[in-house]
Amino acid sequence: MDALLGTGPRRARGCLGAAGPTSSGRAVRTPAAPWARFSAWLECVCVVTFDLELGQALELVYPNDFRLTDKEKSSICYLSFPDSHSGCLGDTQFSFRMRQCGGQRSPWHADDRHYNSRAPVALQREPAHYFGYVYFRQVKDSSVKRGYFQKSLVLVSRLPFVRLFQALLSLIAPEYFDKLAPCLEAVCSEIDQWPAPAPGQTLNLPVMGVVVQVRIPSRVDKSESSPPKQCDQENLLPAPVALASVHELDLFSCLQPLRFCCDFRPYFTIHDSEFKEFTTRTQAPPNVVLGVTNPFFIKTLQHWPHILRVGEPKMSGQAPGDLPKQVKLKKPSRLKTLDTKPGLYTAYTAHLHRDKALLKRLLKGVQKKRPSDVQSALLRRHLLELTQSFIIPLEHYMASLMPLQKSITPWKTPPQIRPFSQDDFLRSLEHAGPQLTCILKGDWLGLYRRFFKSPHFDGWYRQRHKEMALKLEALHLEAICEANIETWMKDKSEVEVVDLVLKLREKLVRAQGHQLPVKEATLQRAQLYIETVIGSLPKDLQAVLCPP
Repeated sequence: MDALLGTGPRRARGCLGAAGPTSSGRAVRTPAAPWARFSAWLECVCVVTFDLELGQALELVYPNDFRLTDKEKSSICYLSFPDSHSGCLGDTQFSFRMRQCGGQRSPWHADDRHYNSRAPVALQREPAHYFGYVYFRQVKDSSVKRGYFQKSLVLVSRLPFVRLFQALLSLIAPEYFDKLAPCLEAVCSEIDQWPAPAPGQTLNLPVMGVVVQVRIPSRVDKSESSPPKQCDQENLLPAPVALASVHELDLFSCLQPLRFCCDFRPYFTIHDSEFKEFTTRTQAPPNVVLGVTNPFFIKTLQHWPHILRVGEPKMSGQAPGDLPKQVKLKKPSRLKTLDTKPGLYTAYTAHLHRDKALLKRLLKGVQKKRPSDVQSALLRRHLLELTQSFIIPLEHYMASLMPLQKSITPWKTPPQIRPFSQDDFLRSLEHAGPQLTCILKGDWLGLYRRFFKSPHFDGWYRQRHKEMALKLEALHLEAICEANIETWMKDKSEVEVVDLVLKLREKLVRAQGHQLPVKEATLQRAQLYIETVIGSLPKDLQAVLCPP
C-alpha cells in the first residue's frame, strides 16, 4: 500500500433496475418526490461484477432514474475492484473519491444549503465529486468459469461519512451477496425512511433489524465532542448501536489524510480517467493525494515530492530506545521499484523536530498489543494539539482584522475587514506564537511561510474571511434593528426609504436562509421594520413593494 501523498483497500471486519442509459443529466428530485429521503444520504447504489468478456461491468444502478455518464460508470467499475486483487480472498472494504464528469451538479435537495451552513467544512456535501464506499467479495466458486465469485457493492454519496457507510456496508453486503436484489431493495426502502442528515443532532437510523445511532458534528461543536449518547433506548428494540463518529477512521490501523484543500483520491488505479492528467511529466506534480496499491506508480511517479509506502513495522534488530527505520524520513533518491521498503520518501526537509516521546509510546503500544482505539486516541490528541498550536496564532491575528463593533453604525455601510499581512502576522509570533502552547522545537516561521504558499492557506483564509464578512453583516443588521427607524425616516426621501426596504429584505432573505448568524428576535424585528417603513409610503409605492 502506497500513498502518493491516501488510504487504499483494507480488510473488512465483519425491485432494482439494471444500469440505465447514459445521460449527462441528473434525476432532479424535490423533497416530496419518491426516494428523496434516500437521496439525502446516498446518490445511488451500484453493483459491479466481473464479466469474462467485458472485465469489470456495472450490473445494477439504483434508483434506476439516477443517470451516470459513460465516464463515471467506467470510473466506478475500475475503482470498485482492488488493484492486483488476486491476493484479496474474502471480503475487503475501502473507499474512493471521483470527479463528477458533468461538472458541478446543481443540488436537487432543498436542504443542501441548510445542511452545509451547519456542518463543519470538512463534512459538507461535495458539489463536484462523488465518494464511493466499496465492499468487495472474492471467494472460490467452482460454478463460475473463472473459478472465483468477484463482486462489489458500492454506495455512492456526496457525504464524506466513511465510518457510517463502512458500518452500513458491513451490515448489508454479506446479506446481499447471499440473497441479492430483494435484500438490497428492502434496505434502500429503509434508508428512504431515515431522517435527513442534521448536524448537531443524534439520529436513529434503522436498517436490517439494527438501529444505528449517529451524531453528525456541528460547526458550533468544540474541538473534541463526545460520541453520541444513547437516547430513548427504552423505546428502541433492539437497543441502538452507537457509532462514535460518522466520518473518522481508526487512525492507527488506517492512516487518514488530514483536511486537504486540494484534490484527494483514497484509491486510484491506472484505469482512472484522470490517470494521464495526474502522471504527466510536462508540468509540476498536481496538488493531489493518491492512494494506490499497484507498485507501477512508484516507478511512474518517482518525480513526485512525497511518497509514503505503508507496511508492517519491524521491531527486531534495533537498539533499545532507537526508532525503527520506517519512521525516519528518506530521500526520494533511495526509491527503488518493486522492493522499495516501507517509509516516507520526501524531497522536503521537516520544519519541526519529531516528537520522539510520542513515537516511542506508540511503538511500545505495538509491542504490548495495546488496543488500536487507544493508539488512535493518542495519535488523534497529538495531531489535534499540534494543529491547534499552529492555528491559534492565525485565528487570533484574523480576529484582530475585524472592525470594532462600536464602529458599526446602522445607517452607514459597515467598515471593511482589514487585509491579511503576512509580515505583520510573522512579527506577532515573537510574543504570541505556537511556542506558548507547543513544546516541539523547530522552524515555525519557515512552516508558516510554506503554509502561506499552499492552497490550504487560501482555503482556510477564504473560509474564515467569508465567516467574518457574514458576522459583520449580521452585526450591521442587529444595529439597524436596535435603532429608532421612525426618527431616521423623518428627513429621508422616498427613494432613500425604498432603498432601505430593498436592502432590509435582502438581508432578511439571507438571514432566513441560515446564511447570517442572527437571532430569531432580530429577524422578527427586521420584518416589523420593513412593514413599518412600507406603511409610511404612498399607496402606489406600497402596491409596488407589496403586490397582491
